Amino acid sequence: MLDGTRFGEVADVYDDARPAYAPGLAEALAAYHGSTPGDVLEIGAGTGKGTAVLHALGGRLTCVEPDPRMAALLAARFPAATVIVAPFEEAGAGPADVVGCALAWHWLDPERRNRLAFDALRPGGTLAVFGHRYDYADPAHRRAFDEAFAAVDQTPAVVRDDAWVHRDVLASGLWADVRAEATSRTLPLDAAAYLRLVRTFGPFRAKSPQAQERTLDVLARTLDALGGGTVLDLRGFLVLARRPANRAGVAPRADN
Repeated sequence: MLDGTRFGEVADVYDDARPAYAPGLAEALAAYHGSTPGDVLEIGAGTGKGTAVLHALGGRLTCVEPDPRMAALLAARFPAATVIVAPFEEAGAGPADVVGCALAWHWLDPERRNRLAFDALRPGGTLAVFGHRYDYADPAHRRAFDEAFAAVDQTPAVVRDDAWVHRDVLASGLWADVRAEATSRTLPLDAAAYLRLVRTFGPFRAKSPQAQERTLDVLARTLDALGGGTVLDLRGFLVLARRPANRAGVAPRADN
């Protein structure tokens, strides 16, 4: 796993500021899987935002989280879960009937993440990668915030489109019955809530303390100019795939 421990510095803020996932995810996952799983494994569980979705499936839950500060909040929230404090690449977790990953797929080693998730599943098991991309409901707000971030740091941002996880899972050639679903919902935020959310983003956490303060100052002035808040467009995604029940190696193409 890449540096997924930077969020532990603001674990309480992360747990409070990050929005819950879209309603209906657990139902969609359960319908795809087809039965109540015996064992559910979560990759990069954080403080438990995605765990709430996976917990609803009803199986025995094991959560892998590399940061002990995040894991402490997770364990308190889901005391019946087994929490492994380690990077997923080193955890040796599994086997499971469902492997879930909420907004952590990009933190995993891109050369190994599909194979490791595949190997952690029992034959016939389900992979579920889900999350949301943060956008702005108003294009004028998007431009204003793009300009604000660029005024502090002109390093090009890593922008992943809505379908990148779907392409990544398909390109591995491992999985059968690959499907993707998309949602969109709005999230109004006042200035304080927006700034708390920004404090939990990976690129912000990677900045020096001085750069973080400059960023928050510029964003606060931008929010003032926009009327004291903004409305986010949470562009949700759910990618589902199956480890073939009768094959240990490369899965059939999803379009066969």
